Amino acid sequence: MAYHCTIGGFTYRFNDLKQLLAKASPLRSGDTLAGLTAESYEERIAAQMCLADLPLTQFLTEAVIPYETDDVTRLIIDTHNKNAFAPISHFTVGDLRDWLLSDEADTSTLRQLAPGLTPEMVAAVSKLMRNQDLILVAKKCEVVTRFRNTIGLAGHLSVRLQPNHPVDDAKGIAASMIDGLLYGSGDAMIGINPATDSPTATSRLLHMIDDIRERFAIPTQSCVLSHITTTLQLIEQKAPVDLVFQSIAGTEKANASFGVSLSLLQEAYDAGLSLKRGTVGHNIMYFETGQGSALSSGANHDVDQQTCEVRAYAVARHYKPFLVNSVVGFIGPEYLFDGKQIIRAGLEDHFCGKIMGLPMGMDICYTNHAQADQDDMDTLLTLLGVAGINFIMGVPGADDIMLNYQSTSFHDALYLRRVLGLRPAPEFEEWLLRQGIMDAQGYRLSDGAEKKFYTALLPA
Repeated sequence: MAYHCTIGGFTYRFNDLKQLLAKASPLRSGDTLAGLTAESYEERIAAQMCLADLPLTQFLTEAVIPYETDDVTRLIIDTHNKNAFAPISHFTVGDLRDWLLSDEADTSTLRQLAPGLTPEMVAAVSKLMRNQDLILVAKKCEVVTRFRNTIGLAGHLSVRLQPNHPVDDAKGIAASMIDGLLYGSGDAMIGINPATDSPTATSRLLHMIDDIRERFAIPTQSCVLSHITTTLQLIEQKAPVDLVFQSIAGTEKANASFGVSLSLLQEAYDAGLSLKRGTVGHNIMYFETGQGSALSSGANHDVDQQTCEVRAYAVARHYKPFLVNSVVGFIGPEYLFDGKQIIRAGLEDHFCGKIMGLPMGMDICYTNHAQADQDDMDTLLTLLGVAGINFIMGVPGADDIMLNYQSTSFHDALYLRRVLGLRPAPEFEEWLLRQGIMDAQGYRLSDGAEKKFYTALLPA
């Protein structure tokens, strides 16, 4: 179905829904690379005006990727909650934007609405929003998940402690873990990107984290970000697998490029649950996503990168994850060219994930060849903190020496908690107080704790 919008006597034509969505997107290098970008600001505004008048029901009848050829589309359509959608079924995309910004759309109402929203509806409304709109609405969303502690409560900010090492050296990883714990990081999880995906190496890292966690009775969860097939092998061997990780995308073909399918994700989800390692809840999945992943694998089907990204959130939502992490600037400047594009994408991803009912976090990051720097990351970090992000990354010095990119540090997390009055996960905060690492006001008191940890874990 074609769409038309006339401005100043000139009529703009958009061949179908996916072209309309692409042309309405804020400028980003990935869509330009794919040949999907609006040819002028006037065309972009025309597409946004046309999109604003589009009934939400159109997204239920016109798929951007055919139902018959894509299992993600089938998942979106087959699991759509018509009862949740009913209260807004008469809205246009523009009506949805206005309503989301109103006081009527409160935390409880948005929670009930989430299953009724398809990713294409959510992507569409985000394209009509300013940055402050994305922040305001996301702030109203509260998505709480539980495993060994509770993530996502209002007034709290959690941190994934990321102690990566180029050769998976145990002492190097342990030193980074201690450093992060002494700065109050690690409540979202302690998660290692392994240098090798071998089951033996992954199992060794899992046992190392689990031994430290049990030795100090740390109320957190661990994850080694191996491929899901490796994790399945380790679950069969009864290795101490807490969270089950996988990178996912928004099309069947893109997921196949990662070596996964929806059926494989379901198998891993069921296997992870069978271990029954959670103590306060059973959200076990950890997913990572990122704008541009479908295009980078030649699997975007001429759908713009942000809409593809939000379709990945529909995949994540189906498996009730503990954490979802948009690795926003990691793929590189081919997809998000500079700091401005990374900031916009980060706010979009957080808003879209939260409104769909996901426990969204962000790897606030950039690669060294992008037109961005740490000041851009400080800006996005602060904006996402205001928007109520569930968790961020804690990387030693903000410089990941294994993956070779720039992220956020333990100190950045302390800054954000301090300036916005945010707390760690409640169970983890109690542990920090008992260990003498933090005081009741969240200030670091780690001299004694530091000596204890280093003596116990890194003997001379």
